[in-house]
Amino acid sequence: MSQLAHRIYITTLASIVALTFLFLLYKGVPYYSTPIEERFYHPDHNWFKPSGAFGHGLGIVGTLLIIIGVFGYMAKKKYKFLARFGRLKYWLEFHIFLCSLGPVMILFHTAFKFGGIVSISFWSMVAVVASGVIGRFIYVQIPRTIGGRELSLSEVQAMKADLGELLRGQYRLNEESYQLVLAAVDVNRQKFGTNVLSSMFNKYLEDKKALRQVKSTLRENGVASPDVRKVSKLVNNELTLNNRIERLATMQKLFKYWHVAHLPFALIMLIIMIIHVGITLAFGYRWIF
Repeated sequence: MSQLAHRIYITTLASIVALTFLFLLYKGVPYYSTPIEERFYHPDHNWFKPSGAFGHGLGIVGTLLIIIGVFGYMAKKKYKFLARFGRLKYWLEFHIFLCSLGPVMILFHTAFKFGGIVSISFWSMVAVVASGVIGRFIYVQIPRTIGGRELSLSEVQAMKADLGELLRGQYRLNEESYQLVLAAVDVNRQKFGTNVLSSMFNKYLEDKKALRQVKSTLRENGVASPDVRKVSKLVNNELTLNNRIERLATMQKLFKYWHVAHLPFALIMLIIMIIHVGITLAFGYRWIF
């Protein structure tokens, strides 16, 4: 999948989730905004209530989406014969899509009425979704192969090019420009601090400033625009690799801790969801069949 195709793919999945949420909100806001004790008298009560045709259907579809998303991704990681069916990265993104769309539908299935043991499952689902967003952020910070295998520190370091040699061999830079470009990618320019988010934000701002300074200096020294773009891309790639190398150990440790928090909430959600479905069937609730 090309970079453009991947962007379209991600944009499409995100748009489906957002549009589904807006559509369901638009259709049901008159009912959902009605006080709970007065909903029985609402003309659409039998349609939007959790056991109604629409509300019940949302619960069934949302549950199926979550189950497919969870167990499909687990199967992809466990069974080797699925390796030829797309990269793990794309499966993870589709897992996130299904496990975002499913909870949106279940949210409207509840009709924003939470109580009893089901509320534990609902808030566990919210915790799973929230931790999933955090986990996705951590996941993309760890360099991986095309197949999705996590790269070691030595493998990431091997990806670094000898920028000085490339600049000397391909671009006629004066000594001042040459030294400025090398200074921009100096790994000792700023160390990664203990506060992950603030350090990443500060490093991002510093890297952008260094990149602008590199471009400005190259133009002042009469470097052609195509070469300015090429050198800037080299510098940007070098900065990205330096940052990933510097925070690799931190992100790997955070990812391990994330699993400890994410999995228990997912298990609680699934167990109570199964109990809820079982009780619903035992009491004779049916959908349209």
